[in-house]
Amino acid sequence: MAELDAEPPAVQIDMHLDQSGAQVVVLSGELDSSSAASLQERMATIAPHSAQRLIFDVAGLRFMDSAGIAVLLGVAETASSVSLRNPSPIIRRALEITGLSSVFSIEP
Repeated sequence: MAELDAEPPAVQIDMHLDQSGAQVVVLSGELDSSSAASLQERMATIAPHSAQRLIFDVAGLRFMDSAGIAVLLGVAETASSVSLRNPSPIIRRALEITGLSSVFSIEP
């Protein structure tokens, strides 16, 4: 019964600038309706002018639902370039099914 009482895994968010000056957002865990607000709040802390190029490293993301996709789309509207790095086959498939693989550039 302890498994039923446990909190669902939240999304973990780490941010840093890479050598080119792009903002890299490393996501791990699950990005769903219960955790999407956390990502949205973190993304709001980035000044619009400093978020010209965003890279979401999603290698550690196990699950993403429509709420997570909506946050990524909202961010894509404010940045000049948004890439998804290292998507798992299931995340890549979700992007393909929704037609969003043409919105985000996918980095291996």
